[in-house]
Amino acid sequence: MRDGLQAYCRECSAEYYWQRQEAKGRRVREKVPVPPGCKHCRGCGEVKPHSDWHRKSSAPGGLASRCKTCKAAAGPAGHLRRKYGLTEAGRDELIASQKGVCCICFAASAVQVDHCHNTGRVRGVLCFNCNSGLGLLRDDPDAMYRAADYLEGNAWKPTLVAPGVYRLPS
Repeated sequence: MRDGLQAYCRECSAEYYWQRQEAKGRRVREKVPVPPGCKHCRGCGEVKPHSDWHRKSSAPGGLASRCKTCKAAAGPAGHLRRKYGLTEAGRDELIASQKGVCCICFAASAVQVDHCHNTGRVRGVLCFNCNSGLGLLRDDPDAMYRAADYLEGNAWKPTLVAPGVYRLPS
């Protein structure tokens, strides 16, 4: 309005907003009375003291939107969903299809999701050591073949043919 005031009071505006949102089929969060020094958690619905929250400088109140307990519970599942597009059930399905063992060494249990760094496609679930080895070799098949040759005793050493001219092994 021209005088800077709304046509309706806050309570009436809020009630009208809730009615419109419910008519659209959306859920509206109710205001919860919170004592000073505490905050309401959206995850578990409990009111907890500020010591149960992580600090977040970009948040209006300086605290995260979920308590430490809810954030810790949602952490691994959120990581799988954000990074690989997998649910925990999908990961468990992959592990079951591999009979619970690493695809490379067949010895250790599969716990690490392996993916292609170029396409982002999930390839399988590996043990920690095999997944680290692939990452350290930068997912380069040629480097892996050379590593396998080295382990078999075929040294990859160029031979000097003439001064400054080297011949690479075939």
